[in-house]
Amino acid sequence: MEFRQLQYALQIASERNFSRAAEKLHIAQPSLSQQLSKLEKELGVLLFQRNTSAVELTHAGEVFVDKAQKIVDAMEVLRQEMDDISQLRKGKVVVGSMPITGSHLLPHVLPAFKHLHPDIEITLLEDSSMNLEKKTANGQTDLSLLSLPLVEPSLSYVPIGEEVIDLAVPPGHPLAKLAEEKLLQTVRLEELADEPFVVLKKGQGFRKLTMDLCHQAGFEPQVVFESNNMETVQSLVATGMGITLVPRFIARAASSEFVPVYLKLTDPTPSRTLVIAYRNGRHLSKAAEAFIATFEETVSQLSGGL
Repeated sequence: MEFRQLQYALQIASERNFSRAAEKLHIAQPSLSQQLSKLEKELGVLLFQRNTSAVELTHAGEVFVDKAQKIVDAMEVLRQEMDDISQLRKGKVVVGSMPITGSHLLPHVLPAFKHLHPDIEITLLEDSSMNLEKKTANGQTDLSLLSLPLVEPSLSYVPIGEEVIDLAVPPGHPLAKLAEEKLLQTVRLEELADEPFVVLKKGQGFRKLTMDLCHQAGFEPQVVFESNNMETVQSLVATGMGITLVPRFIARAASSEFVPVYLKLTDPTPSRTLVIAYRNGRHLSKAAEAFIATFEETVSQLSGGL
């Protein structure tokens, strides 16, 4: 049994498709099928049931994949620990990030990290929070910028800061006018029960947080528009299509074309916890630990300026 065969089996189990698995492994599909057949023959069991529509794990396959993942993880831990012992100056960290949150935080974090650690390579992978959790659990990223709560049980995390949640309303909204006239300082969430909401689509972590906050305030938000992109959500709000909740770090600059009015929420002030997540049992390299430390320091500095 070869180590690469374990990796092949794990990739097939992850993709449930030989073509996609072969593509991710950068080998030809016939070679992948041949290696799997060789492995199954050596083991004397069938690991996967193949048919025209899907590839499914057998009972033996489930046991094999569980043990194989532990072996692969142990090899990764060993490799990382040897790298640390050797005190290599060079390294690589694959960082997953939510696109919009990352676009506002990473321009502060990455230059600071590069200044401190010029020989460490950072590879960025952007995706939705739901997909990032899966990719982090599968080992496709070393670290990922996410927010609580996490759905994937196989992830651990380091909290890096609290981000206040603000209310965004159109410039002509009555609440905006009251704020402009200094007659309003904060808004309570329960006061928004009759307002139309523009929100992110299902599968995005901040959409769930928005719905949960509204439910805690005692109402079901009236969703009139949905988008995959927080920038689009803010544009729609700015043009009068509804209101929304916005993490303070990604509130728009006044120079943007469509800018809503941002108001503070209170009783209590809602927030979300930003975290750096990684797979349980994954050894964090010194490079990864240094990246987390830089992220924590940067978010602390940004929070102090808000």
